[in-house]
Amino acid sequence: MAAYILRRLLLMIPTVFGIMVVSFLVIQFAPGGPVEQAIARYSGMETSALSRVTGAAEGDFAGQGTVGATAAEGSGGQQGAYRGARGLSPAFIAQLEEQYGFDKPPLERFFSMIWDFLRFDFGESYYRDISVIDLIVEKMPVSISLGFWMLLISYGISIPLGIAKAVRDGTRFDIWTSGVVIVGYAIPGFLFAILLIVLFAGGSFWSIFPLRGLTSANFASMPWYSQILDYAWHMALPIAAMAIGAFATSTLLVKNSFLDEIRKQYVTTARAKGLTENRVLYGHVFRNAMLIVIAGFPGAFIGAFFGGSLLIETIFSLDGLGLLGFQSVLNRDYPVIFATLYIFSLVGLILGLISDLTYMWIDPRIDFETREV
Repeated sequence: MAAYILRRLLLMIPTVFGIMVVSFLVIQFAPGGPVEQAIARYSGMETSALSRVTGAAEGDFAGQGTVGATAAEGSGGQQGAYRGARGLSPAFIAQLEEQYGFDKPPLERFFSMIWDFLRFDFGESYYRDISVIDLIVEKMPVSISLGFWMLLISYGISIPLGIAKAVRDGTRFDIWTSGVVIVGYAIPGFLFAILLIVLFAGGSFWSIFPLRGLTSANFASMPWYSQILDYAWHMALPIAAMAIGAFATSTLLVKNSFLDEIRKQYVTTARAKGLTENRVLYGHVFRNAMLIVIAGFPGAFIGAFFGGSLLIETIFSLDGLGLLGFQSVLNRDYPVIFATLYIFSLVGLILGLISDLTYMWIDPRIDFETREV
């Protein structure tokens, strides 16, 4: 087991390196980088200032006859000269490139970034006066809250429901619950979120739940039991919107996995020996059927905590990691983009290893020592 864990840990190094290489090539050389966006902002500021000046000049000279017209022509000549000289100087552009690190060759920038990331030094955000790691920590509570409760509710409902559907396969219970599950799977989470807002958050019907934030403004002054209720009140709609799709997928996965195991010969043998149905189901079938569910847990974890909450965070005005990543891509905030990608890749690989080790804990027949990686 130790040798397998060591091999998996060593394989993480080229995997993460390859992810960072591909991401660097795709993102770093995409048009509209931070230098271009800074130039556009400064040019826009100068254009706005010029518009204010010319607007005031037109107001002053309006209706002043021939002298005013002559003065306006002179002003127009100066305006044309200003427009010709309003481009940013090469020295200023060079300063911008140095500020964002683009004064160095791409290969040097990449390996400098990798060296910093190995020491978990992610630098500072281009567009926020805060370090990247502090920014991620600041947004983490929102994503942790959404991801934790979504996983807990979706797995807490889908596992017993999937088992019940497998045991009652083909019955009326299985048919009507399958209809509910299929409808839940067909409705996108963001569309369900909008529906919940329309129905319960001050849309066209009732105003029961809040629209934004994890807690109320007076949360700190509430007693502890009121804080729990206030937190649940704010989280009800976002969690419901996120869990509907995951709940449907997990339920069908559990049902199909249990059906596959129930039809195997060892189940028939166990029943022939006189074991009770619960003993057969939870003592033998459960352990084997849950392997495929555990295999999908790392992906579900990463999606719930870091990616799947993007639209939900936007709709409900929750400032978490999903919204941070989306805004960073739009703003070309490269330190935040690469830092979150690096951290999420490491977390995903480590969770994959933990998932394999959990296989062995559930089913000791699996031997990773003899497995070739």
